[in-house]
Amino acid sequence: MKFKFTSILAFLAAITLSFTNVSAKNIKVQASSKAGDWAHKFMTEQYAPRLKAMTGGSLSLTVLPTKAVVPHRETIDAVANGILDGDLNAISYFAGRDPAFAIIGDLIAGYDTPDQLQSYCMVGGGKEMLQKIYDSLKVTAGKLKVIGCSPYSREALVSKKKITGVAGLKGVKIRSPEGLAAEVFRLVGAAPSSIPFSEVYTSLEKGIVDAADASAYVNNTAHGMHKIAKFPIYPGIHSMANLQFVMNKKLYNSFSKDQQTALETWYVAAYTTMRRLADMEDKELVARDKAGGDITVVDWAQEERDKFRKIAVGAWEAYAKKTPLAREALNSQLNYMKKMGML
Repeated sequence: MKFKFTSILAFLAAITLSFTNVSAKNIKVQASSKAGDWAHKFMTEQYAPRLKAMTGGSLSLTVLPTKAVVPHRETIDAVANGILDGDLNAISYFAGRDPAFAIIGDLIAGYDTPDQLQSYCMVGGGKEMLQKIYDSLKVTAGKLKVIGCSPYSREALVSKKKITGVAGLKGVKIRSPEGLAAEVFRLVGAAPSSIPFSEVYTSLEKGIVDAADASAYVNNTAHGMHKIAKFPIYPGIHSMANLQFVMNKKLYNSFSKDQQTALETWYVAAYTTMRRLADMEDKELVARDKAGGDITVVDWAQEERDKFRKIAVGAWEAYAKKTPLAREALNSQLNYMKKMGML
């Protein structure tokens, strides 16, 4: 079957017009990352510009660092009210609104790899569950559109003390996200406190905390944490922070179908690439630090990891009893895990 060259030109012109026949829009989002973070540089320098290229200039993205416009726990209010266009933030920050956010935000010790959690979020029912949670809140009902959710790393744990197992966590002052993560650390005898990532370094330096459930190894390295916390646990002993991409629904609905598809495709590509790169860079840095001799990289034995997971499962169930949505959020993930042979 042959196509005329003029028909091909007409087809390409139609695609271009689907993007360019609307006024260009710059989408302003606030992220959980700090300016200078590896993750923030990746997003602003490598991937944000690609949305503009993908849409023929009709959409562009400005990724602002944490707290640039509003505090990190108030971003969803800002998006709902049109102060921000979108949010690339840690879901667990909103655990105080409903325990369901804690369960979706970081099912501690639940997943072994970021790919497993990303798959749950994007094709296993996760983003639909998150949308249901937002639609249940008075402040966000009908005002937020969930584009997707995904982690980009299994986070490492930085520590000034050598902790080789569950018993070693007893009495340790540890920075932890609020909600489910904090509850698991309490159950093992640690003393968790909720401190923004931007304050972790100074908190370690001043002795406010002994350890920090912080970020990817590459991010922790970029912030110099291993200079003062020389006993990082890698791979991390918990799960991983699940980050969301939500937008003001009215704005999202104003986009053409082609723009919406491009935005969703961009998001999946961005976080898939970021988690692969983070994994590579983490491993390279860990190998370097092990060879250097100044930093002791701790890798828990599987027996200790299993002990920690058993404690975490008890915390899952306790949290699920708090609200019907929390129970539904946990069931959603357990059903996915069973389907995938993880349980």
